[in-house]
Amino acid sequence: MTQRLDEVAELQGEKLRGPGYLRYGDDRLREECGVFGIFGHRDAAAITALGLHALQHRGQEACGIVSYDGQQFHSERRMGLVGDNFSRASVIDRLKGHMAIGHNRYSTCGDAVLRNVQPLFADIDTGGFAVAHNGNLTNALTLRQELISTGAICQSTSDTEVILHLLSRSTKRRIVERFVEAIRQIEGAYALVGLTNDMMIGARDPIGIRPLVLGKLGSAYVLASETCALDMVGAEFIREVENGEVVVITESGVESHRPFPMRPARPCIFEYIYFARPDSVIAGRTVYDIRKQMGVQLAHEAPADVDVIVPIPDSGVPAAIGFAQEAGVPFELGIIRNHYVGRTFIAPEQQIRTLGVKLKHSANASVIRGKRIVLVDDSVVRGTTSKKIVQLMYEAGAREVHMRIASPPITHPDYYGIDTPDKVDLLAANKDLEGMRHFLGADSLAFLSVDGIYRAVGLDGRDARAPQFTDHCFTGEYPTPLTDQSGHAVPRQLSLLAEVG
Repeated sequence: MTQRLDEVAELQGEKLRGPGYLRYGDDRLREECGVFGIFGHRDAAAITALGLHALQHRGQEACGIVSYDGQQFHSERRMGLVGDNFSRASVIDRLKGHMAIGHNRYSTCGDAVLRNVQPLFADIDTGGFAVAHNGNLTNALTLRQELISTGAICQSTSDTEVILHLLSRSTKRRIVERFVEAIRQIEGAYALVGLTNDMMIGARDPIGIRPLVLGKLGSAYVLASETCALDMVGAEFIREVENGEVVVITESGVESHRPFPMRPARPCIFEYIYFARPDSVIAGRTVYDIRKQMGVQLAHEAPADVDVIVPIPDSGVPAAIGFAQEAGVPFELGIIRNHYVGRTFIAPEQQIRTLGVKLKHSANASVIRGKRIVLVDDSVVRGTTSKKIVQLMYEAGAREVHMRIASPPITHPDYYGIDTPDKVDLLAANKDLEGMRHFLGADSLAFLSVDGIYRAVGLDGRDARAPQFTDHCFTGEYPTPLTDQSGHAVPRQLSLLAEVG
C-alpha cells in the first residue's frame, strides 16, 4: 500500500541514505503490493512463498508470511525479494500450519522499514488477526488521528494498521461482523486478505479498484492478487472476488457476504496497462492480449511512416507487437534490457551516477542504425527515462525517432495505491503535446486516446456518465472521496522516529 502517512520520516529516510543513493526506474509507475493466502493445506507456507514469487512484480522491497498451526501464529517479515528470504527450508519450517497469508511490498522513499512490512498482526479479544493489503486508504490519516486522540498507539506508518485498530475497537461479537464494521469505515482502494484462528477472509473495495481472485488447490482455497499466482502453485481459478464482496473461508467452505450497496465495478485501468503480469487473466482475457490490442488501437490512431518498431522493454513489448502487426512494419528488439540491475545503485562518483538509463538499457545498434524507428512504451510519467532512451537511439545511429505511448497522458496523481509523483512532476500535467515532444527530443509523439484504451479491452468507448474503469490519472475523475487530501491531514506523531530498513 502507499505510504503517505509520514512525510517527515520520509525526508529523514532520504537523508539517511545519503547523496550517492539513486533509484533507477523512478520514472515508472509502481504499485504497492501483492497479496496471497491459502486455507487448508499442509504446506501452506511453502505454497504462499511460491505465490508471492509469482507476484514479485507487484512489490520488490519487502515480503512477509504469517501462518497459523491451530495453536499459534508464526510470522516472518523481511526486507528484500521473496527468493532471497523464503527459499530456505529452515525458514519455511518455522511457518507451521495449514493456513497462511503473504504479502509483497513496494514502498515510496523513506518508508522501506521493517515495521511497515506486512502482513500486520494484532491479538484482539476474539483471537489473533493478521492482514495483508493491496491498495491505499484515502481517509487513513483522518481515521488515524481520531484513533490516536482516543488513546490508540500506532506502531507503523502503514494505513493498513488503521484496519486493525478499527477491528479491535468493534463491539460486534463475531470476527466477520467486526471485519465488516471496520471496512465500512474506510475509503479508497483495497484488496484485503486476513487470517484468524479458524478462517481466511478476502475483501475488495466497493468498486473493485484493486484485484483479488479466488482459486482452489485440491481441497484448499486460495486468494491471490492475480491468476498468475494460481498458475504458479497449480491452483484452479474459480472466479474473481467481486467488488464490494467479502469472502469467508472456513473448514465448511466459502461464504460470500455483501456488506455494501451494489455498485458498478470500476477496476483500475492500469492493471491492464502496466501492473498485472502479461500471462494473468482479467475478465476472461489475458493481459498480454489486451496490451497487444492497445498497440493495434495506437497504430490506428497514430500511424507513422517508419522502417522498424522498437519496444521499450519490458512493459512496451506487447503493445509494440500489436502496433507492428497492425502497421505491417517489422518489429525488432532495438533495446536490450539488463535484468540484473537492481532498483537501487550506490554510486560514489558523479561520473558513474550520470550513466543513468545505460545501466538498464543498451541499444542494439545493428537494427537501429540508419533507420526511422517508432519507440513504443506503455506510459510516460516524468519523462526523464524516455528522454534518455530517445537520446540513446540517436547515439546508436537512428535517422528518426518517433514515440508512441499505449496509454493516454498521465495528468493527475493517484491516491489508490500507485506511486505516482505529485502533479507538478507529471510531464503531461505541465506541458502540451508539442512541449512534451520537445522535452523528449523525439521527431513525433502520440498517445493512445482514452476511448482507445476502452476499445482495447473490448468496449465501444468510455461512458462519461458511468465510467467502466478507474481512470482518474487520465481524466481527473476520482471515483471515491479523497478525505485526507481535502482535509489536509498531516501526521505528526511518527515523525519522531526514523528507522533504517
